[in-house]
Amino acid sequence: MVLPLTAGLVPAPASITLGDGALVLTPGMPVAGPPAAVEQLRDAVARRTGIRLDPVDEPAAALVVLRIDPAIAAAEGYALTVDERVEIIGADAPGLHYGVETLLQLLAGTTDGWAWPTARIADAPRFGHRGIMLDVARHFFPVDEVKTIIDRAAALKLNRLHLHLTDDQGWRIRIDSWPLLTERASGSAADPGEPGGHYTKDAFREIVAHAASRHITVIPEFDLPGHTHAVGVAYPELVEEPHQHPALLADAERLGHALPVRGEPYTGWGVGHSSLRIHEERTWRFVRDVLTEIAEISPGPWIHIGGDESLGTSAEDFAYAIERATAIVRELGRIPIAWHEAGAVPDLAEGTVGQYWGALQPTPAHAAQCAHFVARGGTVVLSPSDAVYLDMKYDADFPLGLAWAGTVSVEQARGWDPAKVLDLPEDAIAGIEAPLWTETVRSLADAELLMYPRIAAAAELAWSPAGASSWANFRTRLGSLSPLWQSERIRFHPVDEIPWSAR
Repeated sequence: MVLPLTAGLVPAPASITLGDGALVLTPGMPVAGPPAAVEQLRDAVARRTGIRLDPVDEPAAALVVLRIDPAIAAAEGYALTVDERVEIIGADAPGLHYGVETLLQLLAGTTDGWAWPTARIADAPRFGHRGIMLDVARHFFPVDEVKTIIDRAAALKLNRLHLHLTDDQGWRIRIDSWPLLTERASGSAADPGEPGGHYTKDAFREIVAHAASRHITVIPEFDLPGHTHAVGVAYPELVEEPHQHPALLADAERLGHALPVRGEPYTGWGVGHSSLRIHEERTWRFVRDVLTEIAEISPGPWIHIGGDESLGTSAEDFAYAIERATAIVRELGRIPIAWHEAGAVPDLAEGTVGQYWGALQPTPAHAAQCAHFVARGGTVVLSPSDAVYLDMKYDADFPLGLAWAGTVSVEQARGWDPAKVLDLPEDAIAGIEAPLWTETVRSLADAELLMYPRIAAAAELAWSPAGASSWANFRTRLGSLSPLWQSERIRFHPVDEIPWSAR
């Protein structure tokens, strides 16, 4: 099925039929349905058009009817009809939410005023995990900015927010049993001029609750055993001396960054130099305490334990750390997630989910690591760095981002098939997650320029059926979102690849 070019919907729905007519919006148009969905629609329509829809109690009296019927589609799916009135039926509350988001994308200005084209849509997601990762360790985002990112992710039918809460540059979450983490290790960032920051437990709960209201699950990450230099700023006895490996030395010289010193804040961009002291039992009391307190404020089923770029840890110590950390997460009643390097560990906890960040053409070692997660009863989240790493530059001249995985155009971000990256059955692929690492980010505006429009490509690959549309079709649909994004004050990079619509 190829989506008609006149339908500006991203992600592409599973099935759509467009008619020739339209339903024109009028002030006070009555809408009925579950209060949360009604308010979602009313608020968004008012922001876009200035028109206020009026809530009514009786569906028979409404011109816009929202309801839930589990028989209508698979989980998170919906059916949408626009004719003489609008009806959206969600299979569940998330499905109804996504149906409303589709209706908002259909809204267009016409010579007769704001209108919805007549249409019939049946839709449900391809993958259950449709995520964005936000690195708040290198650049700290206040709660209100995280909420904004959540709202905009939900509009593209994303349903996971992976928060990278800890790294060499800073520790961002309050841990009551180890208070020095935020007292001493949260005030730095990747940029020496930035003040850093951290989330209190109440602030984190506020983020989690807001995400839940948008049908997004927060996945907290405590990265270990590497990426732990900030731990040593607070508690030097828990970390090893920095591993000054050749790549770190070369990058520090090239970028003019200082080298890491144990017990002192680190503001460079180098990786692979830090490690927890694996064989100290105090270290494991620390890890258990941190994971326990994170679990207490994170009701979702997953906790991410990192596991990447542990160049300062021997293979034997790395395996011991991953086995023990994933076992602790399991004991806490949660599902561990780890970066794909953890797939080299023979006895990682059963059911651990792998997150693949290698290239679209994986090395044999990376492929084997991912396959091991599946052999242990887990699945794999795809985050190929040369396709969905949102911090990669669009081209060599773009002022933000890095290019260690190459530059990533919108066409490259859209032009791959999740089922063909790894030699795994499709049901072993949990979904797609687009990470935003923040070495070069200094503001929400910077983050948006890197995210948009490429995050829409990741969202479509995660939601839409395989082969839902061509690149030409996608770029036209994406371009039609320009008025919507501008009305929502999203700062996006107007790449020449996309024919951006003026209205």
